[in-house]
Amino acid sequence: MIQRFPGLFACIALILASSISHAQDDARSDRTLLLFDFKDGDPAWTVVNDGVMGGRSKGYARISDGVIRFDGTLVTRGGGFTSVRTGRRVDLTGFDGVEMRVRGNGRSFEVEVNDGQRYGWRNVSRRIRFDTSAEWRTVRAPFSEVRSTVFGEPVDVPAIDPASVEQFGFYILDGIDGPFWLEVDTVRAYRGD
Repeated sequence: MIQRFPGLFACIALILASSISHAQDDARSDRTLLLFDFKDGDPAWTVVNDGVMGGRSKGYARISDGVIRFDGTLVTRGGGFTSVRTGRRVDLTGFDGVEMRVRGNGRSFEVEVNDGQRYGWRNVSRRIRFDTSAEWRTVRAPFSEVRSTVFGEPVDVPAIDPASVEQFGFYILDGIDGPFWLEVDTVRAYRGD
């Protein structure tokens, strides 16, 4: 029978393969939530340098062709950080963390995912470290690895509340003087493997 209708079976095979591919895409989309793709409509991002503490680091950010580029020079004396941040309220209940497609100059950065937690009258910073290389790659930042700090000092507060996320950002504070750059083209929340 196969010999009599080879075109029919080839067509059925293509339909089945397409159905499987779409099912895999649907399963992936159920496991991730696009947060930023740095295209029109993304919120504004603001640079905050360590000058607020008397430091001399300089960071700059610009969005072009669907990529945010964060670059500048880190000066460890007197501060030692620079960051780029944006406000975005989103309920990430059921998600395990954020994954980002990034590249950079080999330095370590931190992604910030803040939920409005306070320690006394101060805002708690919730950050997770990740490394970069010159090649594009996807890195994951699990909520289970969040460090909670106030002015860089660890604080004992409840775990991050994914239902109350209100701010995202990228920091460099790796303790190394000199130039840095980071490019990010997508940020997604993810669940499971």
